[in-house]
Amino acid sequence: MTAVLRAGGMRVVHLPARTPYAWKLQSRDFHILNGTEIPSGDTVPAAVNAAWLLEHGPLTWLDVLHLHHIDFEELATLERLLDECLNHGVDVVFTAHDVRPMVGSAEDFTARLRMLHSAEVSWVCLTEGSVTKLEGVLGERPNAAVIPHGYVATPESLADLERESRGPGARYLMFGASRASRDQLSTMANWSLGITDSHSTLHVLLRAFSPADFLDGGHAPLLLELAGRDPRISLTMRPYPTDEQVVRAGLASESLLLPYLWGSHSGQLELAFDLNLLPICSLTGHLHEQYERHKGLVEEPEWFDWSQGHPNLFGEIFLTALEKAAARLDSRPRRLDREFLDYRAQEHRTVLDAYARVYGGDR
Repeated sequence: MTAVLRAGGMRVVHLPARTPYAWKLQSRDFHILNGTEIPSGDTVPAAVNAAWLLEHGPLTWLDVLHLHHIDFEELATLERLLDECLNHGVDVVFTAHDVRPMVGSAEDFTARLRMLHSAEVSWVCLTEGSVTKLEGVLGERPNAAVIPHGYVATPESLADLERESRGPGARYLMFGASRASRDQLSTMANWSLGITDSHSTLHVLLRAFSPADFLDGGHAPLLLELAGRDPRISLTMRPYPTDEQVVRAGLASESLLLPYLWGSHSGQLELAFDLNLLPICSLTGHLHEQYERHKGLVEEPEWFDWSQGHPNLFGEIFLTALEKAAARLDSRPRRLDREFLDYRAQEHRTVLDAYARVYGGDR
């Protein structure tokens, strides 16, 4: 995906800019530099990191640095980048997608959050609940703008699309990187053994494995073996699935499996709302608050709660939710909800207005 430069407006670099959440933040007031050429002749990577930016100083070629996921950055490097931004008048915005680390230790993640807080960067939270959670982590309430996640699939891209017609069985989808926070393996096993309908299918869209997925207890070998035992399960591997590939997989499904062991917010849940998929979703973090924002406009997910109880009972809890969802996935066609997509377009305008204030507001 390539950023579209617009005349005038603030110049924004997203760290990183690989997700629809970042790419959609463009308006007449600000445009994205990722994927474009800067005065040095270099092209800003979509997945730019702090080290690359420091190597391409002085940072006079951007106005705003928008931080998203900071788990992979060395603390000292991130501190140097913030100093560089301060020295050249670059405003820094941090969206707290996660209030618990996806990788690394809680101590390291908390150190990063506290460093950002002490640097007085502008904060954005996706839910009110996450602001309260961060207050407990930081020791004081951050001065954060609360701006909802919004759509994942652009309403315009869905205008001429519709869900693929289905056969007699329900079609389930699970996608994303293999992470400790996402239980793909037992979810596949429980689906395979718990869904006895021979016509039902499960499509697992995977991001490319790394060596770590096969070492030190990595689950990749078991996942591949399990998929090979059930012909109803299909695996698709992509280096990094494109937005189009994910949407196409969603339009060939009726239900999305979201087996989070932990997490703060979910773009996949928002995508399920966009595509009118029935989410079978772990009740974790602030996902229920994401649903509450759209309550009455979208179908309520089939929730299952892994936050309480012994981990040995997690399979029972999930399979119960899966059985309830199967009963909800009747033969009715699940068409895209055009009224909800119109609502999404209106919601996005408010999101852009809110970010224009954050990017251009007083620091």
